[in-house]
Amino acid sequence: MNKYFQILMVLAFFSCQNKQESIKPQKGIITESVYASGFVKSKNQYKVFPGVNGTLMEIYVEEGDSVNVGTPLFRIYNSTAKLNREQAKIGAELNDLRANQSRLDDLLLNVENAKNKMENDSVLLIRQRNLWSQQIGTKVEFEQRELSYWSSKNLYESTLLRYNDLKRQLDIASRQSKNTLLISESVESEFVVKSQIKGKVYSLLSELGEFASVQIPLAIIGDSERFVIEMLIDEYDIAMVKEGQKVFVNMDSHKNETFEAVLKRILPIMNERSKSFTVEAEFMGNLPLLYPNLTVEANIMIRKKDNALTVPRKYLKDDLYLTKKNGETVKVQIGLKDYQKVEILSGFSENDELILPKP
Repeated sequence: MNKYFQILMVLAFFSCQNKQESIKPQKGIITESVYASGFVKSKNQYKVFPGVNGTLMEIYVEEGDSVNVGTPLFRIYNSTAKLNREQAKIGAELNDLRANQSRLDDLLLNVENAKNKMENDSVLLIRQRNLWSQQIGTKVEFEQRELSYWSSKNLYESTLLRYNDLKRQLDIASRQSKNTLLISESVESEFVVKSQIKGKVYSLLSELGEFASVQIPLAIIGDSERFVIEMLIDEYDIAMVKEGQKVFVNMDSHKNETFEAVLKRILPIMNERSKSFTVEAEFMGNLPLLYPNLTVEANIMIRKKDNALTVPRKYLKDDLYLTKKNGETVKVQIGLKDYQKVEILSGFSENDELILPKP
């Protein structure tokens, strides 16, 4: 009895194996999409770098603080830059035009004296010339008067030239010193690092007393209310991706939820190492609770079709063949496909039944 029962069970098993369940194609919506992975980042998120090297002396904010444009974040101390500013200040004071006015006044007085002497000698020369024309006096006296006039005239012109030259030199030195001071003050103003945007301090990357380098970030700041999704697209898919396409986003931080976004930007250069392109999308509608660096998996919708004739992808063999219920293999033309379904354009009707293909 037991042996007979076992034979019946084996026969029933093989009978079930040979009898495959069949299905019919279904009409419905199908979308084709490109997979992308990435992370959330704050809008306008950036790393804060100091403008000068030095020691981090003050930290004016804490993580989570809200900041505005120009809010002080850090103070850097650099003794060399401070000494340069002090030296520039001394130089500006030393070369200030008003501080050297006495030198100009002394030389201007010499100019006036030389001018007066020249004018006086000119009058005497004219008088002597008139006398000489009347044959009064001697030629030697006339020549001496003439020599005195030209000497005083040359003295006046050379003194005036020296005055103008000194004034020009002092003016140039004054402006150069002021510019040097402005440059030094500008450098020193970079000792206080300020926020470039209105947002939130997400991370502080340095501690008091540490060396601050222009190549090492001190903090990360970004918008507190607006977020974007930064994703990587494989080079094989980039030609299908366009700005304005819908993006369906899933995050581990919000399980079993799907959020809609729209593709806003495609960076037009490929990363040679990863063979991928970077794209950015922005959330649509009400935002969930978000934080920078949340991981994201997304599908960028390339195409969508309503009332499409579809079958499960596992029933399609080699992207070309379907197997009818009677075992006949038929060649089909496919259209859109997603991760679960594929559209059948021709070669199979809505009323045909199909079974899983043989391995």
